Amino acid sequence: MQEYSVKVTLPDGQVMAVTASESDTLEAVADRFKDYYEDDIILGIVNGRLRELNKKIKSDCELSFVTTADRDGRRTYRRSVVLLLQRAIYDVYGSMTQLHVMHSLGEGYYCQLEKAVECAASQQEKYNEDTDLQGSRENSEKSVTEHDIDRIVCSMYSFVEKDLPITKHSAKTQYAEQLFKGKGLHDKERLLHYRRSSRVNLYELDGVVDYFYGFMAPSTGMLKYFDIVPYESGFVLLFPGAHSRSVEPLVTSNKLFHTLDDSREWSKMLGIGTIGSLNDAIAAGRGQEIMLLQEALMEQKIGNLAAQIASDDKKKFVMIAGPSSSGKTSFANRLSIQLIAKGRKPHPLSLDDYYVDRELCPKHPDGSFDFECLESIDVKLFNEDMNRLLKGEAVDMPSFNFKTGKREYRGRKLTLGADDILVIEGIHGLNDRLSQLIPPEHKFKIYISALTQLNIDEHNPLSTTDERLIRRIVRDARTRGTNAMETIAMWPSVRKGERENIFPFQEQADVMFNSALVYELAVLKVYAEPLLFGIERDCPEYLEAKRLLKLLDYFLPMPADGIPNNSLLREFVGGSCFNAVSYTHLTLPTNSRV
Repeated sequence: MQEYSVKVTLPDGQVMAVTASESDTLEAVADRFKDYYEDDIILGIVNGRLRELNKKIKSDCELSFVTTADRDGRRTYRRSVVLLLQRAIYDVYGSMTQLHVMHSLGEGYYCQLEKAVECAASQQEKYNEDTDLQGSRENSEKSVTEHDIDRIVCSMYSFVEKDLPITKHSAKTQYAEQLFKGKGLHDKERLLHYRRSSRVNLYELDGVVDYFYGFMAPSTGMLKYFDIVPYESGFVLLFPGAHSRSVEPLVTSNKLFHTLDDSREWSKMLGIGTIGSLNDAIAAGRGQEIMLLQEALMEQKIGNLAAQIASDDKKKFVMIAGPSSSGKTSFANRLSIQLIAKGRKPHPLSLDDYYVDRELCPKHPDGSFDFECLESIDVKLFNEDMNRLLKGEAVDMPSFNFKTGKREYRGRKLTLGADDILVIEGIHGLNDRLSQLIPPEHKFKIYISALTQLNIDEHNPLSTTDERLIRRIVRDARTRGTNAMETIAMWPSVRKGERENIFPFQEQADVMFNSALVYELAVLKVYAEPLLFGIERDCPEYLEAKRLLKLLDYFLPMPADGIPNNSLLREFVGGSCFNAVSYTHLTLPTNSRV
């Protein structure tokens, strides 16, 4: 039997050479080293390429492992648990109940069950007997009870105990398309219809076959940690956090959920809920129509929000916060235009202008400046200035010079009259510690994020984080001279700052605004792909770039020509009218106030 030399890199950087036979899988090698890892090993990296653990050793190689604490490991674990959930639903309800994974919620996925209606008469008869459910697709949502959840969870754990294999099969794309059509999984069918590859990988668990965006665990025995809790009209499938083998109780935002729910209603109006349906529209020549309808819906929502703010004369400070690449700048400008139309006089203000001088800025343990913590802002000065403005005093507004790292005063005087209002943008806008001395009745807080309403298909949600990362890759390359490798490298740090300084305060917002555009990834694809292809294979960021390229490959491209110049997307691809035009001098007659 052929033997191979395998160099295994451990978490502490130590390299150990071992011998593996041609019959050994990566999982067999991983078992030898599992005690070196705090978390469960779920993937391997063979010569710089991600591989599933059931793959056999076929040559001398360099090997490292990915755990459930790593980004790719957590994604793999979640996908695998979704397949396990599908198998349990089949076990509990039979094949005529379909799972729909809607979107992320807290540390889990919000899911719904739907009755399938396109089936043979005999199947339908058995389905009705088993479930006592009838109806059409228009009334097909199945409510989930505590008893249902108990049965599903028990079934899932029974498959975990059996440690059943999750097997990969290569199939012709056309065959897979027809397979899912027969199962009534039309979103998956349409997704595959636009795949350029002639073959796709399907995964099977005890007779249940599915297609997933990414790698899977080798068997159900690894999927020990999950929970299901009822929520709204469905349930949330909960996962363990990083470095955890336990599942925490659901902590989520009702505001966030309903914002996502509202966005899905938008999608229904547009007829676009998945990548496949978007591709259908593009292929049919409806791209421009979808674009204009989406922009019109967003403008209407911004206008309604401006009317809500303008109706309360006490509101003097609009505080806008959101994670990176949410479109905060363009949103603030569009909101300001609408406020003018409602008779108010907006004044933009960036919290960046209240940075403390560079030498006073707190630092990370590695000695780098921590620009994202609240202590990097002169909170005392900010509150003093805002309260002076409330009293009608003239305030000399600061500007921060990022080249010198010093606060400057450039003669920018501001006084708030009866119709004046400050539109304040910054990551700490929702944190009450920032504006602790400003009376609450004078503040209106807005949380903005790109909460994509698209799904890949019925069982694969599209990550809102991925959408923001692609936005940032495109923008950074265009405006900051930062290549895709650098943007990907800094992204974990950006995400850490968001988790510490933004997400904990999102529930304090008066309104949540979704900046995601249903068509945007089809446009961003054209800009992002060349940047991602520019990352070399030997770079640590290559694996992430490859994953994003696979995601973008699902989309048909759309040209940017027809995007309105006030669109939030223009902030990232260029051509925004807000870069060249100032609106702050515009006013409407007082009798025009709505």
